[in-house]
Amino acid sequence: MFELEICVDSVESALAAQAGGAQRVELCGAISEGGLTPSLGMIGAVRERIGIGVFVMIRPRCGDFVYTEEEWRVMRRDLALAGGAGADGVVLGILQQDGRIDIERTRALVEEAAPMHVTFHRAFDVTPNLEEGLDGVMATGAHRILTSGGAENATEGSVCVRSLVQRANCQVRIMIGGHVRPENVGAIAEATGAREFHASLRVPVASPVTWRHPSLRLGHTGCEDDVRYQVFAEDVRQLREAIDRQGMRQGPGSREQGAGSRE
Repeated sequence: MFELEICVDSVESALAAQAGGAQRVELCGAISEGGLTPSLGMIGAVRERIGIGVFVMIRPRCGDFVYTEEEWRVMRRDLALAGGAGADGVVLGILQQDGRIDIERTRALVEEAAPMHVTFHRAFDVTPNLEEGLDGVMATGAHRILTSGGAENATEGSVCVRSLVQRANCQVRIMIGGHVRPENVGAIAEATGAREFHASLRVPVASPVTWRHPSLRLGHTGCEDDVRYQVFAEDVRQLREAIDRQGMRQGPGSREQGAGSRE
């Protein structure tokens, strides 16, 4: 079975991901900043409304992935709170100043997260050597790596992802992300051998605001204060169907990598 994870930042988008056939959601706040830890209220609300897996982003700020001791303590607290709110897994990544995987502190988080699953997010893609990075993530005990193969998108990184899948040899799951869409997921699956896929599929939706200040902007330059984004079930369903068609072409012998859904 091929698995699909959808990145969401709202209850509405989480419900759409479930209705469209995703196995789990990656729940984030501030997706425009690359994804930060969502509020405890949001985690609880999403957990109450959906029955598929909920993996919570553990990232205390935007920017790089080198964290101070205080930030690491915040991550530990957020991890514990996410677990207490019913999360099935967490998504995180810590690097050293030279860009290599921070094995020691990541391993500590993985151990504290148990029995939740841990995905090492795309901080992996900015490590200087992805093969060495893969070995580092495996040493942490994390269950999954989200990667585009170090490229701007999954298509461009397909050759690298195939090498990672083969090197991982099922010791850690390789989930591919980076502009995964219905029209390209079949080719990506063929080229990489990956069995897990991650997508956002967010689209801008009309704001109900009827009056806008003519000059004041509260966000940073280039940020539209009134723009909001949402995932729709039909978009998820189209991607799910494209993935399922690929699975049928490969036949029943394809290896399952489950453990995304809530037990």
